[in-house]
Amino acid sequence: MDANEVAEYLKDHPEFFEQYADLLSQIDIPSPHGNSAISITERQMATLRDKAKQLEAKMAELIRFGEENDAIGDKVHELCVALTVAADLPAVLRAIYAHLGGAFAVPHVVVRLWAANDGGGASAEFAPTAESIRTTVAALKHPYCGPAAGQETADWFGERGGHVRSVAQVPLRRGDETFGVLVLASEEAHRFYPEMGTLYLDRIGDMAAAALGRVLS
Repeated sequence: MDANEVAEYLKDHPEFFEQYADLLSQIDIPSPHGNSAISITERQMATLRDKAKQLEAKMAELIRFGEENDAIGDKVHELCVALTVAADLPAVLRAIYAHLGGAFAVPHVVVRLWAANDGGGASAEFAPTAESIRTTVAALKHPYCGPAAGQETADWFGERGGHVRSVAQVPLRRGDETFGVLVLASEEAHRFYPEMGTLYLDRIGDMAAAALGRVLS
């Protein structure tokens, strides 16, 4: 009988430990935390303590994630309020730049709109945009997050663009029409990365698009 067969027998016959209860206290096995031998009961207690520590660590991690999500949710709410009360295009743009650059601590933020400039004066938001960028942004189902290298939008940051390492490109849509893009950039390579969740970026994009669409119409 090999070890696997012994293990299967004990699992299939739990009454064995009732019939030979004294045996448990007589068997010593290696300790997981040293070279000494301990009883099976002590080993079980040690295993339970290790599992408890793992669960505590996991719980602490979940609580931390929950607190971070709550903080982000509060910031998104504040941005939403600011966009709601913004009466014109300059006010909407100020709200976007102030909140994303302030509460969200995004070092570089650019809004670019495809629409004709009807009241924005010489605003940089209405600067000509390459057709390749428009096509790429329109094809996005979710915000692009990843390296800045190879992204044409990184050029919009001028001299600072050479130091940008990661970007998030958030489409601005009105219905099925993509009429602009919100670009967030950072010198940190992992600030915006391909595997990151885009739930809040999607919501920020929706809110910004709704506010911009309102003041541009």
